[in-house]
This record gives sequence, structure tokens and C-alpha cells, in this order.
Amino acid sequence: MESAGELSYMENGESNKRLMGKETCNNNGGVIRTAHNRSNSFMRKKSDPILVSTIRFQMLRQFLTNLQQVIFGTKLAVLFPAIPLAIAADYYKFGRPWIFALSLLGLTPLAERVSFLTEQIAYYTGPTVGGLLNATCGNATELIIALFALYQNKIHVLKYSLMGSVLSNLLLVLGTSLLCGGLANLKKEQRYDRKQADVNSGLLLLGLLCHMLPLMFRYAAQPSGISIAESTLELSRASSVVMLVAYIGYIIFQLKTHRQIFDAQGDGGEDEDEDEEKAVIGFWSGFSWLVGMTLIIALLSEYVVGTVEAASETWGISISFISIILIPIVGNAAEHAGAIIFAFKNKLDISLGVALGSATQISMFAVPLCVVVGWIMRIPMDLDFSLLETGCLALTILVVAFTLQDGTSHYMKGVVLCLCYIAISACFFVHKIPAPLDQTNVNLELNSA
Repeated sequence: MESAGELSYMENGESNKRLMGKETCNNNGGVIRTAHNRSNSFMRKKSDPILVSTIRFQMLRQFLTNLQQVIFGTKLAVLFPAIPLAIAADYYKFGRPWIFALSLLGLTPLAERVSFLTEQIAYYTGPTVGGLLNATCGNATELIIALFALYQNKIHVLKYSLMGSVLSNLLLVLGTSLLCGGLANLKKEQRYDRKQADVNSGLLLLGLLCHMLPLMFRYAAQPSGISIAESTLELSRASSVVMLVAYIGYIIFQLKTHRQIFDAQGDGGEDEDEDEEKAVIGFWSGFSWLVGMTLIIALLSEYVVGTVEAASETWGISISFISIILIPIVGNAAEHAGAIIFAFKNKLDISLGVALGSATQISMFAVPLCVVVGWIMRIPMDLDFSLLETGCLALTILVVAFTLQDGTSHYMKGVVLCLCYIAISACFFVHKIPAPLDQTNVNLELNSA
């Protein structure tokens, strides 16, 4: 009887683990440990609490414990000195390319730590709020850089960086994951859930349509010689509202109505052990650290945006290459490395969740949000990314959609995606136009009007 009772208790416990939507402090509910969190977790290391447990004063002990968890709890802690070096380089008027390089290096550990802090806060807020936090802060670095570029009226840097983030996630991260996973599992058939890939592919195609409408509208009206700058801007703003509404629907779909599709990526014994982890810092401590690191990201983002032209001139590299290739790679290096490691372990659902989820968030949330914010600030930010950028984006989304249509993977799919990324990188390496002519024409027409 006792063993039967224990068995019943274990079965009930297993069923309770699978219940979704139960908001408790330590229950992840399948939302707290998202693909972004799992990919970043490989960059983390556990701290030894014994080092600070001997300190008498409670406040000092708590502060040092938090410092140990937040600052030294990542394998990227070696890059934190780049932050004060970047601030010192700006204060003492060092070379602007040095400020750019140090700021870009400093953003790498900060992006990973923001993911860690949102996960810690999500332990206390419940799965729904935690999922919203992760959905909002998943690409905080790229979004802050874009907003500073918008504030400084550097529309070309904004467009390049956001589009580069989409391209790097879809081609570099996904391609490298499929390549490495296929080589590491030659004797195994790698499979993944097509449902999640289909949802993200549909949203990416919707975002591509909204990007192409202003471009096609401009080229259709070009022979007539009529000024359409204002009409293109209004079309972009209307399309941005549609994209934001679609993204809100995607969040509801992911967190409420069809959570099982996205929770399926966390199945597995090792991941269940990870899900048993508890919060290591308090709610208000995590919130304070999150605010502080967001402010530091804002400061370094301002440095990056303000010095990107100087770095381009000094290094002899086009602004488009720096914004599209370098900034997205360095900014999300930890997340990208985690996705590749999961592919090595034959867990492609998580790798796809990282690559497709980030690309969808940038395309359907960050880009239209910048258009709306520019609308409020009276800055003519539109969805016309010029013919070259929009063409590369369209080909990328189509290639990825065809690559993921059968639910299986092998290393040749990764080879194709990686070669596509190399070809696009070479294209923008020789693309020496300092700012898109299309956006310049829009600004001139609006100012004359």
C-alpha cells in the first residue's frame, strides 16, 4: 500500500509538472526557460556561496552575493573591463575607433546578463509576465542601439543593424547550428518540430510583405515623377501598426493559446533538471541590476552609434558591413554560441527557437516599433530598406522557409545557409554607400514640403 501511494504521488507530481499556466514562484511553466534563456545558460557558471558566507554584515554579504552571481556568474566576465575602458576612452578623447571597439566588446556580456536577470525576475512574476519579459528583453541590445540611432537621426545605421540581426539569426546562427549539429550527429537523423518553424516563417513572410510594399510603391510611382515621400511614410506607419498587432497576436499564441508548441522544445531529462533551478537573487535585487545594466547598455549603444562612421573610415570598412555583420554577431555572441551547442546535442528545437525567435522579434517588433517611435518624434523613419537590403532579406527568408519545410536536418542544409551568409557579407563589404540614397531623398522631399 505504501509503495502504491508513493507511485500515485509520483504520478500526480509528474502530471502537475506538465500543467501550464500555474503561476508559482519556482514553477517555470515552460515560459521562464525559453530558447533564449537556454542558449545563454551555457555561458553561465555557478558561484561558490562559501566565499561570502563568512561576512558578518548582512547587507554587505547580500550585495557581494549578488555581485558574485551577476558579474562573475558568466564565462564572459573577462569582457566586463571593456566597459570602464570605453568610458575612459571617451572621457580622455581617445581614438573614436577604439571607443567603438571597446563599446562593442562591453555589450557582449551585458546582453547575456540581461537574459539572466529577466529569467531571475520571471521566477517571482509567474510564467505569463516572465514570458512577456523575455519576449520584450530578448533583443534589448539591438533595440537600444536602434533607438539611439533613431534619436541621432542615423536612419541608415538603424536599418542596417536591425536587418543585419535578422540575417545573422536566419543564416549564420541557424546555418552554423545545422552544420555543426549534422556533423556531430552523422549517424543520427536530426528532427525538429515543424509547427514552431511554420509559425515563425509565416510571420517573417508577413514582415517581408510590409517591407516590400513601400519599396514597390516607390518604384511604381517613379516613372510619373510625382513626389511620394509622404505617402511612402504613411504607408510604412500603417504597415508598422499591422506588424505590431500581429506580434501581439504571436505573443498571445505563444504564451496562452498554443503554449504546448513552444514548450515542446524543452523536453528532455537534462532540461528538466535545469528547470528545477531556483532563483539565486531576490526580485528587487534583480530588478535593480536589470535597470543598471540597461542604462549601461544605453550608454555603450550611444558610443557605438556615435563612433561607427569614424570606425568605418579608419578601418576602411563600409558602414553597411559594420552595422549588418559585426554589430549583430558581437552583440549576441553568447546566445549564438548556446544555439550551436544545443545543435551539437541534437536539440534542434531549441536552436531553431533561438534563431527564428530572435529574427521574428526583430522583424515584427523592433522594426515597426522604431517606425512608430520615429512617428512620435517626427523623424521620417520608414520601412523602405532600399532594393539591395530588401532583396537580400527576401531571398534569406525564402531560402530558410524551404530549408525547414520537411522537419529533418543534415549538415548540407547548414552549408547552404552559411554560404548564403558569406555571399551577403561579401556584398555588403564592398557596399561603400555611406547612407541609403532612398532615405536621403525622403528626408529632402519632406524638408522641402
